[in-house]
Amino acid sequence: MVSISTVVKSAWFPRVFPFLLFICFIAIEGLIDLLSQHYDFMQSVAEYDGYILYPVKTVVVAVVLVLFWNRYREVDIKQTLSWRNLSIGVLAGIAVFLLWINLDRGFAVIGKFEGFDPFLAGPPILVYLLISFRLFGAAVVVPIFEELFWRSFVVRYLIDPKFEEVPIGKFTWPSFIISSVIFGFEHNLWLAGIVAGIAYCLVLCYTKSLSTAILSHGVTNLFLGIYVLSTGYWHFW
Repeated sequence: MVSISTVVKSAWFPRVFPFLLFICFIAIEGLIDLLSQHYDFMQSVAEYDGYILYPVKTVVVAVVLVLFWNRYREVDIKQTLSWRNLSIGVLAGIAVFLLWINLDRGFAVIGKFEGFDPFLAGPPILVYLLISFRLFGAAVVVPIFEELFWRSFVVRYLIDPKFEEVPIGKFTWPSFIISSVIFGFEHNLWLAGIVAGIAYCLVLCYTKSLSTAILSHGVTNLFLGIYVLSTGYWHFW
């Protein structure tokens, strides 16, 4: 029987666990919404769960990333500080953002958009606190754990189950296509998600830098957050 200690020390664990933890919080939100359809007392909980759980999951996942940070040897911020990688990361992130806000209709959407309007929370201090958590979560925490999972673990695992022996940015068609498509269907905007997955994977393969892919992902989410706050198109959140 494999011990918990052995699992935690495995190379895959720090790259997979934060992602699964975030998904668990999403599942809890989904369960609350489901129960609210059958039990009246859960309706008030469902009304405010998004305002409570997002800050909680952001902090919890951020703490886990910090605890495992020394094990993410593939994240080298210095690689991103070159003008070449910095330009590629920022421009690719902006390009994905522009595509994202134009692929939110018709067949390119799975399910329904409920959105997140922080201004319904009440007092201004609470509103701005929620906005801060949302922007920090979307532009910092999410790009880090998603890129660690998708572009560091999944892409390399599809090449070789001994993924830690596969160089960051190694390109194969199966890993490129499969990871991008699955990444896309993780999102309600599945087509935009696939395009984003392709873009971040191309950034990774071209620069051989996971931190540049993280930057690109973060730029997309930051611009999207600013766009949402500026337009009130809460369905993107």
